[in-house]
Amino acid sequence: MIRYALTRLALLLLGLIVASVLIFLTLRVLPGDVAQLIAGVNGTPEQVSAIRERLGLNQSLPAQYLDWIGGIFRGDLGTSLLTGSTVVSELAEKARVTVPLGVMSLFIAVLFAVPLGVLSAMRRGRGDGTALSVGAQTVAAVPVVWAGMMLVVVFAVWLGWLPAQGFPRAGWQDPWAALRALILPALTIGIVEGAMLMRFVRSATLEAVGQDHVRTGAAKGLTRNAALVRHGLPDVGLSVITVLGLQVAGIIVGAVVIEQLFTLPGIGRMLVADVSTRDLPMVQGELLVLTGFVLIIGFVVDLVHRLIDPRQREAT
Repeated sequence: MIRYALTRLALLLLGLIVASVLIFLTLRVLPGDVAQLIAGVNGTPEQVSAIRERLGLNQSLPAQYLDWIGGIFRGDLGTSLLTGSTVVSELAEKARVTVPLGVMSLFIAVLFAVPLGVLSAMRRGRGDGTALSVGAQTVAAVPVVWAGMMLVVVFAVWLGWLPAQGFPRAGWQDPWAALRALILPALTIGIVEGAMLMRFVRSATLEAVGQDHVRTGAAKGLTRNAALVRHGLPDVGLSVITVLGLQVAGIIVGAVVIEQLFTLPGIGRMLVADVSTRDLPMVQGELLVLTGFVLIIGFVVDLVHRLIDPRQREAT
């Protein structure tokens, strides 16, 4: 197990290095000149040149990359070219919105995807099972923006139960107001991601029904459903844990869109704003942190899966 964990950790670090190179190079091919943007439309060539030299933009790309990576090893992800704020401080501030939003979205997705997915499989061939399956496929195909708009129309406009946009100025100092502001965004992401997860749970449950130990349990006197619950659901749980790592990436992508729709001051909205202003240190720091988070989730899922699945431990 230790050897496996070290191997996975080495792959994680390699993935972060490759991601950092790709992020750095991709941002350098974007059109526009940051120095010209800072100097303004009336900036003289001399002013633009001085800004480029002050920010280190006149250095070679390898030198700029090594300077960035060196700062990361010192715990410094960079400083905004436009505001002077550090990437770390900005991320910490915006994470107070994005992290709770992601946790709530994942909880909602799992809450309805797992029981409904199992129920859909157990009721396969019947009217309610077919309705659940068709409903999941339909919701999974709905664009997250459209889903958010429909929820706003129903719960904010028609019923007036929840706010349509924004986040309280006091933040989490007013927990109830902050929580209410995140309910609709979390429902939007959670329902769409949950529909995708439900389809996988259904497939995993149907596969578990055909396993030998489930059939043996039924042969010993258990009903098919009882045999599935007792002997098959642990296998389904292992599969769901694996897919949850992929769901986290989907939630992050959804948060970027949903924070724009609901005007939430989170990491996703900050990322879009920084891309539009060509604030390269902010953008590359934000992208690296998000990429690292997804890779770390995958690393943790792999370890947990190996710990609880004896078949994988016996394979090596």
